[in-house]
Amino acid sequence: MFLRSQNKPEIVAASGALPGRQLALNTAESHFLSDRPLKSKVPEGFQEAMFGMGCFWGVERMFWRLNGVWLSMVGYAGGYTPNATYEEVCSGQTGHNEVVRIVFDPSIISYTDLLKVFWEGHDPTQGMQQGNDRGTQYRSGIYTYSMQQEQAAKESCEIFEPKLKAAGFGVITSEILSAPIFYYAEDYHQQYLAKNPRGYCGIGGTGVSCPIGATVA
Repeated sequence: MFLRSQNKPEIVAASGALPGRQLALNTAESHFLSDRPLKSKVPEGFQEAMFGMGCFWGVERMFWRLNGVWLSMVGYAGGYTPNATYEEVCSGQTGHNEVVRIVFDPSIISYTDLLKVFWEGHDPTQGMQQGNDRGTQYRSGIYTYSMQQEQAAKESCEIFEPKLKAAGFGVITSEILSAPIFYYAEDYHQQYLAKNPRGYCGIGGTGVSCPIGATVA
C-alpha cells in the first residue's frame, strides 16, 4: 500500500496501544459496485465472515467477485485502538489487522468455499507480512462468527498445512480467533480497486490447491 508500515515484528501490547477515539471514522454509505448500504443489517438466512490476508484492497476484490457474496467491506480488527485511522494502523501501534468483512448467502456459496479462497488467495506461512507488505497489520487471520465456522477453519488448516509443507512452504501462521469488533476503514479504502482499477494489489497465492470446498471461479 502507499503508506510504509513500521514493520513491527510483534503485535503491540494493550498497554502500549494508541488510545483511539470514541467517534467512528467517516466511511462510504454504500457499496461502490452494488449500491447496497455498507452498514446494512445481515439479511435473514445470510451469514458473515471475516478474513485478514494482507493488503485489504486486493483481498476485498477477491471476495466481491464471488457469486453469493452479497456485501463486502474493509476495515480494522483484532487490536486495541477504537476507531483507529489508517495511519495509526500502519504505525503498528494499534494491534489491528487489515481485514475484509463479508456478508454471504450460504445457499449459493458455503463457508468452506470461502475458506478455500482464503487459503489459496495468499501465503498463510509468512507471519507478519504478505509479500512486500510488512507489518502486523498484514498478518493472516480467520475471524469466526460461530463454533461451526471455527471448527471448519481449524479443520481446513489441518488439511492444508501438509500440502504446503510438501510444496516447500513453512508452517501456517494464520490466527484463528472469534470475530473481534470490526471498525470500518475510511471511505477511500472501500472497494478501492473498483474505484482505482490500476491500483496496487500485493496479494498472491502459493499455487498450492487446498482440497476443500467447491471450485470457485
